[in-house]
Amino acid sequence: MIPSAFPDKTEIARLTARMLLEIKAVHFNAEEPFTLASGLPSPTYIDCRKLISFPRIRSTLMDFLAVTVMRDAGFEAFTNVAGGETAGIPFGALMAERLALPMTYVRKKPKGYGRNARIEGVMGEGDRVLLVEDLTTDGGSKLSFVDAIRETGATCAHTAVIFYYGIFPETVKTLGDHGVTLHHLCTWADVLTEAREQSAFDTATLDEVAAFLLDPRDWQAAHK
Repeated sequence: MIPSAFPDKTEIARLTARMLLEIKAVHFNAEEPFTLASGLPSPTYIDCRKLISFPRIRSTLMDFLAVTVMRDAGFEAFTNVAGGETAGIPFGALMAERLALPMTYVRKKPKGYGRNARIEGVMGEGDRVLLVEDLTTDGGSKLSFVDAIRETGATCAHTAVIFYYGIFPETVKTLGDHGVTLHHLCTWADVLTEAREQSAFDTATLDEVAAFLLDPRDWQAAHK
């Protein structure tokens, strides 16, 4: 069934943050920071892949994401949904089901044999593709997927994620300069607000996370 009526964006953000905290997908550790893919330290880490193991939460969030995309981009904006390898593949499949559209997925690089393809499934000239992933930090990793989609003759002007860091100001510009609009459910600010409401972590940890979110580059420089 295609969802059409759900809470406003503020409530969706709050509920999404609550669900991520409930399944312990959110990790805060200021004393022993995590290392991001960029190699930089962070007192925050989120594991959206855990969502696939929680059917009720998974289903609700996919409904939220589907209605967010339809409200913001249009109800007939897409003809194809593509998941990005690897974390985006299950969420791409779930979104395609909700939007009643064909599903494809995009490899990070050609598989190196056979057709040497980056696109799996049927996609081609004239398709309007929604790229789905679990999260985005600075938006950079999405560009390669978008380019691979466009090489088929399809267009890709939108990407949808469950979680958007929301702390790096260049993200929206990076995607926008590439002709891509970002849709998301919640950010670190939403998670921090809900974590304080629930007292999910001690006050000192939450305060350190708040300092990181306020100026992540300075925080990282001080904690290298």
